[in-house]
Amino acid sequence: MYVRGAKNREEVWLLDRLDELGLHDPAFRSRDYVIALDEETGERAGFGRYRVHRDGDVCEFAAIGVLEDWREQGVGAHVLERLVELASDQGFERAFAFTGEGGYLTQFGFEPVAEAELADVLADRLAEVRAHEDPDAVPMVLAFEDFEFPRRLRERFKRAGDDHEPSEPEESPEDFGIDPDEATYKYDTGSG
Repeated sequence: MYVRGAKNREEVWLLDRLDELGLHDPAFRSRDYVIALDEETGERAGFGRYRVHRDGDVCEFAAIGVLEDWREQGVGAHVLERLVELASDQGFERAFAFTGEGGYLTQFGFEPVAEAELADVLADRLAEVRAHEDPDAVPMVLAFEDFEFPRRLRERFKRAGDDHEPSEPEESPEDFGIDPDEATYKYDTGSG
């Protein structure tokens, strides 16, 4: 498994997954997303976005999703790690997230933040998340210096996909009604 920046050609895939997971992204830009992939099959396992609110000069981690078959394998943790790297590279020292799943984020160092302390642009974004995605969303903040990656999740990610079936099974002659023991082929020389 590895996490890389999304490609333009993955825009439709991302939009479909956002829709499937009930995630709302009003300012969608595929270049702001990262995607977790299985190294062997190339199968996409999860994604996430860092969103910069220019008018508030703040960063938000949004639209983080892991496909159902890939959950409990550390994929979301690695997506978060990559988002932290990207946001840090852009000069940010912290990021906000709005979710009803705050317990998941606390294991990485996120902490709840009082709504009264949010910049106007973030208060508006929280209202938007509550209206379109999660009515129980609460604001969380992560100071990047406090980011923690639980060892158990790193180990899960290393093994992610080991037992996962490829999305397209290998085809065999039997799939086409051919008995490989009895079939002769046009260029069969009879030696073998």
